[in-house]
Amino acid sequence: MLYYLFDYLHKHWNVPGTGVFQYITFRSGLAIILSLLISTVFGKKVINFLRRQQIGETVRELGLEGQTQKAGTPTMGGLIIIFSTLIPVLLLAKLDNIYVMLLIVTTLWMGTIGFIDDYIKIFKKDKEGLKGRFKVVGQVGLGLIVGYILYFHPHVTVRTDTGKVNIYSESSAAETLPLEEKSTATTIPFLKDNEFDYAELLSWIGDDYKNYAWLIFIPIVIFIITAVSNGANLTDGIDGLAAGTSAIVVLALGIFAFVSGNIMLSNYLNIMYIPNSGEMTVFITAFVGALIGFLWYNTYPASVFMGDTGSLTIGGIIAVLAFAVRKELLIPVLCGIFLAENLSVVVQVAYFKFTKRKYGEGRRIFLMAPLHHHYQKKGYHESKIVTRFWIIGILLAIFSLVSLKLR
Repeated sequence: MLYYLFDYLHKHWNVPGTGVFQYITFRSGLAIILSLLISTVFGKKVINFLRRQQIGETVRELGLEGQTQKAGTPTMGGLIIIFSTLIPVLLLAKLDNIYVMLLIVTTLWMGTIGFIDDYIKIFKKDKEGLKGRFKVVGQVGLGLIVGYILYFHPHVTVRTDTGKVNIYSESSAAETLPLEEKSTATTIPFLKDNEFDYAELLSWIGDDYKNYAWLIFIPIVIFIITAVSNGANLTDGIDGLAAGTSAIVVLALGIFAFVSGNIMLSNYLNIMYIPNSGEMTVFITAFVGALIGFLWYNTYPASVFMGDTGSLTIGGIIAVLAFAVRKELLIPVLCGIFLAENLSVVVQVAYFKFTKRKYGEGRRIFLMAPLHHHYQKKGYHESKIVTRFWIIGILLAIFSLVSLKLR
């Protein structure tokens, strides 16, 4: 909203200083400052409200040290993240940008699913919360919306590689700039000539195979959104782990969004140029600020938990961001913590069921799943586990960013 106000003042009244709002970097810096202020200053008021309403966590008996002390800690703190993200975005971003609109829809959609789940747990006294099948329906629904928009919307395009683009040439720029087109192309990390089009998987059906690319693309979007949101949900098990890990991932995606949306940087790095994607940087910086501000209250010992309201929202946003910048195939590396948490649960359950059928009693690979609980059972303090997971997350993010040049 402020963007449009200052844009009007700049274009029609030429008010000094208002032109600075045209720069994504300025608005992104303002967004992270504003989101940090909202999450830290008003976060305490939200926590006090949750405490007065007795919206506290009911902790299951898992035999973990310090677990009982956490019972009654306010939950639904994901509301702090959501509001601290959306308010700066609504004020500072171009709201007619398709990527920004898609991220706002994702935030509200996944936030609603998580809120319903937390509401059932707290007010209906049902520890299981929203039934798993309903969560999956919600995640699939979002995947359908995101996949449909990314595939069919006319403003979701890339620019094809027509060779070395001389963007500095005044005389030939119009001739050398690549052409904008609809495409389901993505990026395979760490490979030279690394663009891959999902449509190629259907090349066997005939010359018009590209018309049916949505049959491949949309199911992949659904699968990754579901997997990443569940991974973020499983990672939210100890104080500060999900929020800190997610902030690292989102910051890396912000760098990808900025360079992919800037024709000079994308040309220099020889990567796919995605028109209009740079505007996502405003959303991303607001989101990072909200996560860091939330960590002020969520680090050990936590004053508030994000609940599914926050964790499902975080996972959904990360998945959509990865698709928007055509880096979804990098998720196993960039979101390696989420992947490890997911796999630990899958492997634990599968092995338990297999050994129960074969030996008559279930056996376990990990002392407890998800993975962070395994280390708790081994006697590691929460703070040590979280800090080491953050370090691993930083290394994975750096390794992911290196893929811009290491091919």
